[in-house]
Amino acid sequence: MIHKDIPARDRLIFAMDVPSCDRAKALATELGDAVTFYKIGLELMMSGGYFDLLDWFLARDKKVFCDLKFFDIPATVGSAVRSLGDRGAAFVTVHGNRSMMEAAARNKGNTLKVLGVTVLTSLDRGDLDDLGFDCTVGDLVLSRAKQCLESGCDGVISSGLEVPRLREFVDEKLLVVAPGIRPVDNKPAGDQKRVVTVETAFRNGCDYVVVGRPIRDAENPRAAAEGIQARIAEQAGSR
Repeated sequence: MIHKDIPARDRLIFAMDVPSCDRAKALATELGDAVTFYKIGLELMMSGGYFDLLDWFLARDKKVFCDLKFFDIPATVGSAVRSLGDRGAAFVTVHGNRSMMEAAARNKGNTLKVLGVTVLTSLDRGDLDDLGFDCTVGDLVLSRAKQCLESGCDGVISSGLEVPRLREFVDEKLLVVAPGIRPVDNKPAGDQKRVVTVETAFRNGCDYVVVGRPIRDAENPRAAAEGIQARIAEQAGSR
């Protein structure tokens, strides 16, 4: 289902996974108004110019999701989130335990929203075994979503596969942002293991979808983005 009062075109978040800020600006210019919301993560952080890029997006009325997956002692996480809260970003991710998420939530300010990572979409049950988790992916997603809610976070990062069960327990109290989106069910997923289509993500209860390679690597990235926007609009119009 399409949830919450969110403009349809803001529901697509483009994962700007490119090696440099210059490349990011060139691609964003090419995409134009086909994309209103960008995710910038660790690759761009390490390339230099990350906050200049954030300011560049904001100056063009774009929304920015800083996908930095903070994981450190709570005081450090809190300080990092507090500093970012003054920069104009819309979302930031925390990938830690309850005390880290609580510190992030206490320091987010009035506009920044904190999203807790549940289980990365590049992981499956075999990977959880390697990490020492004696539970199913679905059970871990649900446990972490409950912790996010109790910690004061605004939302979660979750594969669309687990969202129906997640919604049963947290209802509409959390935003759900779904990475691992592919245009069709049989599209090669690369390093993503738990993927869904745009339609499945929204039918399952997601609020936003994160799409990267299907747009970035398309012959015509703008046309690819507009195609996904049209599919999101269909889902919004059907509710």
